[in-house]
Amino acid sequence: MGYQNQSWLDQVIEPVVDPNQRICDPHHHLWDHPTHRYLLDEFLIDVNDGHRVEHTVFVECASMYRATGDEAFKPVGETEFVNGIAAMSASGRYGEPRIASAIVSFTDLMSPQIERVLASHAGASERFRGIRHAAGWHPDSAIRNSHSDPFEGMLSSPEFRRGFKILVDQGWSFDAWLYHSQIDELTDLASAFPEANIVLDHFGGPLGIGPYAGQATQVFEDWRRSVSMLSQLENVKVKLGGLVMPVNGFGLHKRAQPPTSDELVALTRQYYLTAIELFGVERCMFESNFPVDRQSCSYRVLWNAFKKLVQDFSTDERDQLFYRTAMETYRIDAGGSAA
Repeated sequence: MGYQNQSWLDQVIEPVVDPNQRICDPHHHLWDHPTHRYLLDEFLIDVNDGHRVEHTVFVECASMYRATGDEAFKPVGETEFVNGIAAMSASGRYGEPRIASAIVSFTDLMSPQIERVLASHAGASERFRGIRHAAGWHPDSAIRNSHSDPFEGMLSSPEFRRGFKILVDQGWSFDAWLYHSQIDELTDLASAFPEANIVLDHFGGPLGIGPYAGQATQVFEDWRRSVSMLSQLENVKVKLGGLVMPVNGFGLHKRAQPPTSDELVALTRQYYLTAIELFGVERCMFESNFPVDRQSCSYRVLWNAFKKLVQDFSTDERDQLFYRTAMETYRIDAGGSAA
């Protein structure tokens, strides 16, 4: 279906579940691609669709890099761009939600200029909170590698770990995006740097395409084994979301009609409840991963599904999952900016 799918999404309209539950959405993107625009106006349409979203966290997506200058510093343009969007939101002229209260940027952690680039990100925005250097790699050509052009075993390479140590020593967080077949590599990295603040994006990318098509049961078992070991490391948190991308193999984007929240719960429940059981609510946070997951469902339906998944949890546990873990992880104060 792709990103130009509003009429398709409009086929499923649901009442908002628990509209008073406060939310910090810790993972979304903003971009202006030739075939798809998703900037402040577009995101606000989704965010203002009934749920009580108070803050959001922008995560890098190779958007608005500088056109000129040293290659290592070009990604700082993305931080500058998003900081401007955040300032627009913080003015209050665009409603109550505070967009991009924290920013997770990109830096090539293998760059010899890593320290100077991190300083440039921090100088570009007080909202800068950490780095995502995506590591998603797979030998099968059916599975696209991450946009940061990773290579096999990157997280274990001496060059990466040198830069990672600098990141950790400076107190910045690290968002980890990889595939489920690589989670053990992240476990090794997290074990080697117990003082690191690591956030596993999108459950660790359970794959459902290429050689994993039709292997949902085996993929889940392999994923559960790997995250069980990862969860034993207290310096790792996990984002609960990003599970209905095309790469996950559910094929929702190919359907004649989008899924309801009940369908999402039925399809994905085992991943959510397993992760919460392993990591605990203090280390879990629901995320939208919009607009990527927008290919498969609407913002309202997605957050309805999240709320239904944990409807039997206590009020305090739900608030931790929807709000406090994200606010604490990215050091956002209630006033709307990074603390």
